[in-house]
Amino acid sequence: MKAKLVVLTGAGISAESGLRTFRDSDGLWEGYDVYEVASPQGWQKNPQLVLDFYNMRRRDVKAAAPNAAHYGLARLQEKFDVQIITQNIDNLHEKAGSKNVLHLHGEIFKMRSVLDENRSYAIEDDINLGDMAADGGQLRPDIVWFGENVTRIVDAAEIVMSADIFAVIGTSLVVYPAAGLVDCLRDGTPCYVIDKKLPEMAYREGLVQIEKPATLGILDLEEALAKL
Repeated sequence: MKAKLVVLTGAGISAESGLRTFRDSDGLWEGYDVYEVASPQGWQKNPQLVLDFYNMRRRDVKAAAPNAAHYGLARLQEKFDVQIITQNIDNLHEKAGSKNVLHLHGEIFKMRSVLDENRSYAIEDDINLGDMAADGGQLRPDIVWFGENVTRIVDAAEIVMSADIFAVIGTSLVVYPAAGLVDCLRDGTPCYVIDKKLPEMAYREGLVQIEKPATLGILDLEEALAKL
């Protein structure tokens, strides 16, 4: 039976595929505060702006390709039972061939009714004002905005608790509740942290820190896992 490798990924892994992050943009998007385009209050104030923002991001993701880190994680499926938990809304893990991916903050290629978060649909192109779900609600991106509950965190915590090996790639571990997933690990679980700027973490048994971009750090991870 394959050992269970659980991987938490963040914006750093997608940044190397050319996708901009909120961190890299200093919290601004074309002059707008991120809360203007990624919060319920921003949606109420100017839904067209919010739709424009996510329509542009959808086009950016469609044009992006997975990088060596995405492909490296997909390769690890040959030897491990790999479960990816990602804070990213893109589909680059899936494009690279990863089979088990939980999107904590939603997916850019899904939309949902404003009246029912469980009524979601696939979307490849733009969402426009006036596009309605079957229940009559305006369609919006199926994304968890600032101030909204991260309902998938419960499933993610259960997955982390079952990990035989844990890895963190490309995240600052400052965005909660995702950052708290590390605390769900069983004592002694090997834990690898990869980022070009390592996040501050309390020492734990089995912690290995790799201060490299994801595309380089994945090679170190593969080498270390081969020795287990």
